[in-house]
Amino acid sequence: MISLNGSSFLNKSNIRLCAITRSSDFQRKSGLVVLNCLSRGGERKIRALMESTLKEVRDGASVLDVDGKSAVGGGVQDVYGEDQATEDQFVTPWAVTVASGYLLLRDPHHNKGLAFSEKERDAHYLRGLLPPSVVSQELQEKKLMHNLRQYQVPLQKYTALMDLQERNEKLFYKLLIDHVEELLPIVYTPTVGEACQKYGSILRRPQGLYISLKEKGKILEVLKNWPEKRIQVIVVTDGERILGLGDLGCQGMGIPVGKLALYTALGGLRPSACLPVTIDVGTNNEKLLKDEFYIGLRQRRATGKEYAELLHEFMCAVKQKYGEKVLIQFEDFANHNAFELLAKYGTSHLVFNDDIQGTASVVLAGVVAALKLVGGTLAEHTFLFLGAGEAGTGIAELIALEMSRQTGAPLEETRKKIWLVDSKGLIVSSRKESLQHFKKPWAHDHEPIKNLLDAVRSIKPTVLIGSSGAGKTFTKEVVEAMASFNEKPLILALSNPTSQSECTAEEAYTWTKGRAIFASGSPFGPVEYDGKIFVSGQANNAYIFPGLGLGLVMSGAIRVHDDMLLAASEALAEQVTQENYDKGLIFPPFTNIRKISAHIAAKVAAKAYELGLASHLPQPENLVKYAESCMYSPLYRSYR
Repeated sequence: MISLNGSSFLNKSNIRLCAITRSSDFQRKSGLVVLNCLSRGGERKIRALMESTLKEVRDGASVLDVDGKSAVGGGVQDVYGEDQATEDQFVTPWAVTVASGYLLLRDPHHNKGLAFSEKERDAHYLRGLLPPSVVSQELQEKKLMHNLRQYQVPLQKYTALMDLQERNEKLFYKLLIDHVEELLPIVYTPTVGEACQKYGSILRRPQGLYISLKEKGKILEVLKNWPEKRIQVIVVTDGERILGLGDLGCQGMGIPVGKLALYTALGGLRPSACLPVTIDVGTNNEKLLKDEFYIGLRQRRATGKEYAELLHEFMCAVKQKYGEKVLIQFEDFANHNAFELLAKYGTSHLVFNDDIQGTASVVLAGVVAALKLVGGTLAEHTFLFLGAGEAGTGIAELIALEMSRQTGAPLEETRKKIWLVDSKGLIVSSRKESLQHFKKPWAHDHEPIKNLLDAVRSIKPTVLIGSSGAGKTFTKEVVEAMASFNEKPLILALSNPTSQSECTAEEAYTWTKGRAIFASGSPFGPVEYDGKIFVSGQANNAYIFPGLGLGLVMSGAIRVHDDMLLAASEALAEQVTQENYDKGLIFPPFTNIRKISAHIAAKVAAKAYELGLASHLPQPENLVKYAESCMYSPLYRSYR
């Protein structure tokens, strides 16, 4: 008979299977657990106990669950000690143990590689499983960055980082936080686009949940298969409109995985509280359907009632499993579904569409910041968009809302300062009957115009915004026309990835003779023109959604309101310094992104409390400090 606790040793040579250790909470409830550890003859008893325990986990009431206080990160319990933990706070990583630490080295939540101390190697059966050297996390980080920089192909860097995330979670996030400007284009756009295109070939270990038409009627059970039981943020896609690359079907999973990595690195949400989901209803991409390595359903996309029923079951199951306050972020849905889902579930769930609302918020922040360089108020400027999909109309609507808030004019009036061009030309009143519902508010009185260049010459906008997903559409003639009647034309080429950008930074600066205020969706390097170095900004949604998510979670918000998006834009614009303006930047550098996210979270949470939508009461006195205290730390913990 052997007594087992959180740090017991097994020294019988004939023991093949070790029992389940209990958390301190279970010990408080039930007393010390005493089990018979037997050789071959006793395995069935232990196996029965393990199966019973796993059944309890599946039913959502695991004996291993940690009871007690809510975590500061928004009411979700801190199973892994990820909140407010320091290197001096001891954490016992074991839920199921064996007489070897082999499994610990393969648990990404707790693996530290060569950073395990001598004491930890003794306590957790790691002797002989690691080389004798003990190194610091900083040295590990230095070594990995050195190795990453040897790769010449961005996709190789992407796969190396994904491998790291799967074996050592804390080291992955420490790398991403400390080298965010260098690694952001790898973890997310533009490299994630190529990763999605080749996802079937580079997939090593599944990340996230795949919910297909095969799971219809069983989605709640599928959610129970996910090992983490307390989820705060879900990013979900159906893969129909991945960046500017079109329908990538099931292989769009790279987008939710990448977004949630940024939620943790930039916004401080705990990795264990994040769930990536891909809804697979088929694909209309013929190339994928014929690809032998394609990993999704090999059928044309389901639409109509079949599609709506699957999405509705998913939304209901998520709310039933994780509660009212789980944030569901819709990502890269096609226009017709994106608007419908946001409208349908916006009043019953905590939902957010990054393509519509996140893009709008970050672009509004850039425009507000740019006013200090170009002069005038928001209402004194005229806006022309190329692209009238979810991004274009979302940005336009938020700009019109902010104009209305500043001037007191009706929204219908402020919309008249904003013009949109789609694939058929300028959106005007004479086209109203044939327009999709989300384009109709932008149909103004004007003669029909078929192309962008003629629209620029006729409307004479001060701000040109591209959200078309079509590369090279801001031609030399278009940009020169903008420069002919604007001293400092504001040009935002927002489409991703880089190949789909409406123009490059070099083209914008060269064609305007260095007078443009330019920002893009994907990053461009510095440009030299006429002996001067120009550094362009990146209108990246990553400025907004991590801080917005943190603000919603830490306040316990139950709905997303437009005023929260305006508050996030205002907070971001406030972070642009005079030094940034002197360089022509309208967005702050990403090196300060966690500080920026804390300020955005504080503004969003304050608005949630003001609107009566927050459930975590009372309101903290200093929301910025509270936001910072909620943020996940990637530093290693010591294990007892």
